[in-house]
Amino acid sequence: MKKLIFILCCLLEAVVLQAQPPRQSRIVTDTIYSEVLQAKRAYTIFLPQSFDKEKDRRYPILYLLHGMWENNSVWASRGHVKDVMDRLTASGEACEMIIVTPDAGGGNPDVYWNGYFDMPEWEYETFFYNEFLPYIEKTYRVIGDKQHRAIAGLSMGGGGATSYGQRHTDMFAAVYAMSALMSIPEAGAARFDNPDGKLATLTRSVIENSCVNYVLESDDARKEQLRSVSWFVDCGDDDFLLDRNIEFFQAMRNAGIPCQFRVRDGGHDWEYWHSALYTCLPFVSRHFIGNGIK
Repeated sequence: MKKLIFILCCLLEAVVLQAQPPRQSRIVTDTIYSEVLQAKRAYTIFLPQSFDKEKDRRYPILYLLHGMWENNSVWASRGHVKDVMDRLTASGEACEMIIVTPDAGGGNPDVYWNGYFDMPEWEYETFFYNEFLPYIEKTYRVIGDKQHRAIAGLSMGGGGATSYGQRHTDMFAAVYAMSALMSIPEAGAARFDNPDGKLATLTRSVIENSCVNYVLESDDARKEQLRSVSWFVDCGDDDFLLDRNIEFFQAMRNAGIPCQFRVRDGGHDWEYWHSALYTCLPFVSRHFIGNGIK
């Protein structure tokens, strides 16, 4: 009788386990208070399927930056990053990783601060490196070294990701730039009625942090540092920023810095950026040490 009861209990347990839904990846939105910015800043984070079960496991991380006029939620809501990651990890094309999008603006750049650089009244880069990155990597069990950290972004965020990768080569294994605001030529910069306005200030910050000029002005030591990062530039053939991306690639090639460059059919829109994730996520996975992705 005891043996029969034991067998029935085992069968019941098996049925219960089969009835449970499979482990799911998930998207979480939260905030961090910034002493630097004197405000709360939101972020959206993708946590992989194993995150809640494997409590001692640490993960590589991708910082995924949004564009102007948008905020931290857009890669989840319009880029569908969760759906893409679930599909790519299931197929073995991408490794499990944490993906986080900070909020670097979130509205009309004439009204709200936007941008990834330090500006008067908006020391965003200081916030990112001194507060945001350490908080994320401690809170969410991130491995936390160069070999397991990457950065990517679109438009304003593509330029931000490229510039962060350039000036912090010791921190990122790979950079993936989509439709990136690599520079604004002085001659082509817009003239503003209010030169101290937020959009004018942002424009000057992009000119001052030109990703193209950073390469053109590099000495041999800086070029060697840039070679320690894996670079990928992805821009549509109908994108208004295509020339800036071509200029960046030409500067990298002339400096002898390896950089993959893709021009695909498309413009400056979410159809393009969503499709770019299918290249971006396997690319960064291949450059995370010990990921098993080839």
